[in-house]
Amino acid sequence: MRRLNEKEEQAMQILWRLKKAFVKEILAEWEEPKPPITTLSSLVRKLDTEGIIGHDSFGKTHRYFPILKKESYKKSSVKNLLANYFSGKPEQLLSYFVKEENIASDELKDLLEKIKHREEE
Repeated sequence: MRRLNEKEEQAMQILWRLKKAFVKEILAEWEEPKPPITTLSSLVRKLDTEGIIGHDSFGKTHRYFPILKKESYKKSSVKNLLANYFSGKPEQLLSYFVKEENIASDELKDLLEKIKHREEE
């Protein structure tokens, strides 16, 4: 699965949230600065051509919907993150978040409980 660029990912986040949307609806949800509608339309058509999203036709208008599942993309993204930045080692990723993201102690306790629970399964 290829990595989406920043704008493609932003469009997908909106589609995952809305489930189905016309380009104008995607644009309405876009954070500032909003791209020109023609640029967004081109981006959406590209995602459609690549099979990442699909569409229903209403005359000359299309309503788009995600084909790529958010969970699948998230899983792939985390695997890429692990491989490219943490030598494929989850403990290095976890250590990074503990050190750099200032995870609260209660969140760490919850995480340790989840790890402990998983080991018992």
